Amino acid sequence: MTRIEMHTAGGGTAVTVRGLAKHFGTTKALDGVDLEVREGTVMGVLGPNGAGKTTLVRILSTLLAPDAGHAVVAGYDVVRQPRLLRRVIGLTGQYASVDEKLPGWENLYMIGRLLDLSRKDSRARADELLERFSLTEAARRPASTYSGGMRRRLDLAASMIGRPAVLYLDEPTTGLDPRTRKEVWNEVRSMVGDGVTVLLTTQYMEEAEQLASELTVIDHGKVIAGGAIDELKARVGGRTLAVRPVDPLQLRPLAAYLDELGITGLAATAVDPQTGTVRVPVLSDEQLTAVVGAVTARGVTVASITTELPSLDEVFLSLTGHRADAAPATAPTTARSTDREEVAA
Repeated sequence: MTRIEMHTAGGGTAVTVRGLAKHFGTTKALDGVDLEVREGTVMGVLGPNGAGKTTLVRILSTLLAPDAGHAVVAGYDVVRQPRLLRRVIGLTGQYASVDEKLPGWENLYMIGRLLDLSRKDSRARADELLERFSLTEAARRPASTYSGGMRRRLDLAASMIGRPAVLYLDEPTTGLDPRTRKEVWNEVRSMVGDGVTVLLTTQYMEEAEQLASELTVIDHGKVIAGGAIDELKARVGGRTLAVRPVDPLQLRPLAAYLDELGITGLAATAVDPQTGTVRVPVLSDEQLTAVVGAVTARGVTVASITTELPSLDEVFLSLTGHRADAAPATAPTTARSTDREEVAA
């Protein structure tokens, strides 16, 4: 089967979302979400449990109808053209969705046939993906015998059978050990290298920094921030200048000297004996230049000077008031039982 070309309306944008809303009773799972994902990039959608991440993915993959707003993926409207859209997207959810009674190879072959690939093409595609995801040796074993990481890789392989133009990864490494998580990250990078556009939901800050070129932060169904990771870091906390003198005995005198000068206003310097640095918060290039000039004027011999942006954890905490893995302050109370999965994520 030849790859289905992305049906783009123009501009190199793979996903466009405007005013998307979804309510479950009185609970607003999504409350007017706007989002754009450029072709061939990874957009990280970051948010705590209950923020609306999975609801967004389910709407964009045609599994759930929105109450308001519209979305276009690969040039297809998610409401008016769902059948066409399903041919150019892939989805990997939080839990492996393969049939555990079937061997890995048969899982992939079956999906190929369901996607209208010929028997020959389904066999070839199953072989190709098993090799790519390092599962060839386990191809004939039931998926129930696979480790958690192997099942996740098989699930990713299944989502790639139809050569999707846009791939949704909904918290794909939940519950995986660090080594397996990194294996999944490598596969995602390989997919993007092949031109696939990825929308990734995650609660792992490291995962977002490793994979995403841009972030959208969602909380209580609303987009509260978006942009490149460094832009978000700069927006919420400025920078920290770490000055490491050659002589550790100069740490405290240097910190006191900088505080006396008042270069950084009310923000105090801090001494970090473990790294042998004086850490100075700076909010502008002018402050940074003034600190470096003051260190030079003091006659301190410096081993290194580095600048650091806030961590993504600090960014999220600043934006939302809680950590990404924390539950929302108020839990949904009036959702139908069939909708609890969407509300919960």
